[in-house]
Amino acid sequence: MGMNMSNKPPHTKDLFSSPALSLSLAGIFRHAGEAAETSGMEMAGDDVRREDTVEISSDNSGPVRSRSEDDFDGEGAHEDEDEDNDDDDDGDGDKKRKKKKRKYHRHTAEQIREMEALFKESPHPDEKQRQQLSKQLGLAPRQVKFWFQNRRTQIKAIQERHENSLLKTELEKLREENKAMRETINKSCCPNCGMVTASIDGSLSTEKKQLRIENAKLKAEVEKLRTTLGKCSPRTTSPSSSTGHDVEENRSSSDFYNGIFRLEKSRIMDIVNIATEELIKMANMGEPLWVRSVETGREILNYDEYVKEFTVENSCTERPKRFIEASRETGVVFMDLPQLVQSFLDVNQWKEMFPCLISKAATVDVICNGEGSNRKGAVQLMFAELQMLTPMVPTREVYFVRCCKQLRAEQWAIVDVSIDKVEDNIDSSLVKCRKRPSGCIIEDKSNGHCKVIWVEHLECQKSTIHTLYRTIVNSGLAFGARHWITTLQLQCERLVFYMATNVPMRDSTGVATLAGRKSILKLAQRMTRSFCHAAGASSFHTWTKVTSKTGEDIRISTRKNLNDPGEPLGVILSAASSVWLPVSPNVLFDFLRDEARRSEWDIMSNGGSVLSIANLAKGKDRGNVVNVQKIQSKDNSVWVLQDSCTSAYESMVVYAPVDFAGIQSVLTGCDSSNLAILPSGFAILPDGIEARPLVITSRQEEKYTEGGSLLTMAFQILANASPTAKLTMEFVESVNNLVSCTLRNIRTSFQCEDG
Repeated sequence: MGMNMSNKPPHTKDLFSSPALSLSLAGIFRHAGEAAETSGMEMAGDDVRREDTVEISSDNSGPVRSRSEDDFDGEGAHEDEDEDNDDDDDGDGDKKRKKKKRKYHRHTAEQIREMEALFKESPHPDEKQRQQLSKQLGLAPRQVKFWFQNRRTQIKAIQERHENSLLKTELEKLREENKAMRETINKSCCPNCGMVTASIDGSLSTEKKQLRIENAKLKAEVEKLRTTLGKCSPRTTSPSSSTGHDVEENRSSSDFYNGIFRLEKSRIMDIVNIATEELIKMANMGEPLWVRSVETGREILNYDEYVKEFTVENSCTERPKRFIEASRETGVVFMDLPQLVQSFLDVNQWKEMFPCLISKAATVDVICNGEGSNRKGAVQLMFAELQMLTPMVPTREVYFVRCCKQLRAEQWAIVDVSIDKVEDNIDSSLVKCRKRPSGCIIEDKSNGHCKVIWVEHLECQKSTIHTLYRTIVNSGLAFGARHWITTLQLQCERLVFYMATNVPMRDSTGVATLAGRKSILKLAQRMTRSFCHAAGASSFHTWTKVTSKTGEDIRISTRKNLNDPGEPLGVILSAASSVWLPVSPNVLFDFLRDEARRSEWDIMSNGGSVLSIANLAKGKDRGNVVNVQKIQSKDNSVWVLQDSCTSAYESMVVYAPVDFAGIQSVLTGCDSSNLAILPSGFAILPDGIEARPLVITSRQEEKYTEGGSLLTMAFQILANASPTAKLTMEFVESVNNLVSCTLRNIRTSFQCEDG
């Protein structure tokens, strides 16, 4: 049974790799309110204001050159033909048959400049605008009209050429993958009988096993291959197929995936069908099953009604040792239904969609592959390690069966449920969290929008939680439906902005090409994933607790990077600390992301001035933005990439110093996958203490301004460029000072007392 725990599988298609999703942001968000109204929900920002848009050219073209100056100087010349026929009196038949020559009018530089300026503001001017511009420039209205037509055609042709280039690149990748898949099948099958040979099977890497399974499915040999894999039970991976992270991940995962899948398929399908019915009822029923809290406005499960409505196994014996978390949330996401369903079935896309919640995940076994491209009816056994962005809260490891079902033509269900004894050899001591029927109901709302009803129902063993996070964990907010759906909305918005060709002018500054914008956003996404990986309590890390000079607990961990080009090579030191601050999360987030106030907390800036080089929006909220900053001090200058993310649940400010030559190449559209970055940053949560507001207001900016914040600071530093070097106490002391000074500066800015 082959599992893939790798964070970066080479042949897995991520959400950012499809060039076919060319979207116009103005069109999408203009219809977002309509989609929300049809689903009976309220969405912020219903009155979407149209803004001037700027077309971003491709990476090959650079800034768009007006062809009116050369190629299109003769546009509209057909209406300027010489219609004077006074010379017909000479009766020369040969001259009459001669083709008339057209008079071409070459626009002046001033005329082109004025028309370009209007084109940026309004690519489709109305008759009044054309008349006014023609009088101003001394041109005929038809000449102005044809110039704008030709200009739009030129822009469209450039975009189509660029998208065709991307499609060709993707096609070549698919061909290479197909070729590798065929070679793998040929090597792993006996030429005489076609059966998989055990000797070759043991030497294949985890990735090649997955390719073999997928190809065998197309040949209708899935059941036979699954039986063969169960008998062989390969446990080894090729050394060349994993980086330093992957080796560590595979080694730890062997402790979890040591069982053989033997539960009867019919029994699993019966449990899944019952879970689906329960999920549908949990998603659609109101009171008395769900009661809305007067204090917080959140829905609370009435457990007595739940027991009456559904069958609960072992409720008497398990309840004293375990506690129940149940939550429900509804929202609209900007993603089409097939792609959204696929992101739940592909474990790598699922991890990428929820980087702050999922530290590890794997597909343990495929029970049913499903039908069609949407894999209707697919059932698979999965494992996930769930985390918070702090080392102070232990992770939750959960096994569950995930099923994809089509309920109606435009409605699908993703059902998760834990099944006891699904594998004979799973260590029961590791199963500290179980999923009761959970998941989401997804309904297509047209125009790339989907309504999602998320239900999260967990049964967990009681464990000791740090006092800082006890309230937010015990209330069910930390791993509840609201956290999942707000993260999904944030990632879908990021994807929309990533693929868009039209963006508001004020939201795309400093990057001249579409390829440059995509490259920067992709680098920022990788940086944020790395930060989430480093800030949690995952089993990837072995945290050592030390105490800072100001009394805060600091967790320190080290790891070695041997061959990952996305990070500096050598010994990497991670340090994290979580504190409570009497500042609202929104105020703290705005302070940390403001480049004008960076010198107040960042001791590495040495008090230097900060200049914003590029500013790229990646969401409707103005806080969701990627910045390229230049910190200029007396001695030198440092370039910094910063990614700011905010949602209704949590906020993050992630940054990393970048090489000047490297970031310049990324800004021009070059591949960013080999640019080494080591991110640090902040994760901000509300403290979980929700109370009745003292005043009632409809003004959005005055909401959520009360209450404290839980701030997690995480720093990653290259301790030594040699992977064999040992960490010294002097370096640990330096990191201790970095954390203490940063926290002291933040408290000083908000006039908070230490402690």
